[in-house]
Amino acid sequence: MKTRLILVRHAEGEGNINRYFHGWTDSPITEKGHIQAKRVAERLEKERIDVIYSSTLKRALQTAEYISRVKNLPIIRTDKLKEINGGDWENERWDVLPKKWPKAYDTWENQPHLHRMPNGEAMDEFQHRLMDEIKYIINNNKGKNICVVTHGTAIKVLMCYFKGCDLEKMLDIPWYENTSVTIIDYCEGKFDIVLEGDASHLDKETSTIQNQEWWVEYNKALEARDRGLSFEGNQ
Repeated sequence: MKTRLILVRHAEGEGNINRYFHGWTDSPITEKGHIQAKRVAERLEKERIDVIYSSTLKRALQTAEYISRVKNLPIIRTDKLKEINGGDWENERWDVLPKKWPKAYDTWENQPHLHRMPNGEAMDEFQHRLMDEIKYIINNNKGKNICVVTHGTAIKVLMCYFKGCDLEKMLDIPWYENTSVTIIDYCEGKFDIVLEGDASHLDKETSTIQNQEWWVEYNKALEARDRGLSFEGNQ
């Protein structure tokens, strides 16, 4: 019996646009975020969805509410789909992180499998939390199409699991756009990736990451790494 996961990253939040680290920091979506959420809901209107789960953080819930209205389905809220707990990093500017926490920032950028947020969550603990909840959701909704609204880092660690790779390979998984759609089919213990990080419902104007300098630098860094050059990442 096939069960389908439709993973949706939340719409643009205040932390995304202002470049603050918001893990458990509970900020709302922006004006552009509301446009993005409306567009992804319209995109999913004709997609079969039987149940909607969401992180309890505002930026995820506000995104899920648009989908909920289009599909006429309630939202099942769960803390276990929240973003990584950033501990001391919460609500700090991104450009401050490597200065105040150089070792932790280095593992975040270059050795994610070893990363632990200062006074927060470790990356492997985070993945276990998410996958335990995903498996619980699947077991309680066998044969259904499940929409899961969650967060950027959450989707990266989930994709590592779905691809069957170590968390070290998070470096090979790009940051997906806000309201991007990722579809995973599950059957008999196997996860198959159908669609990955697709945001075709957005254009350049309504995109978040395409309009940010860090994204340009991030892609340059990836290209440099692929050419075998050394670089310092900048997410």
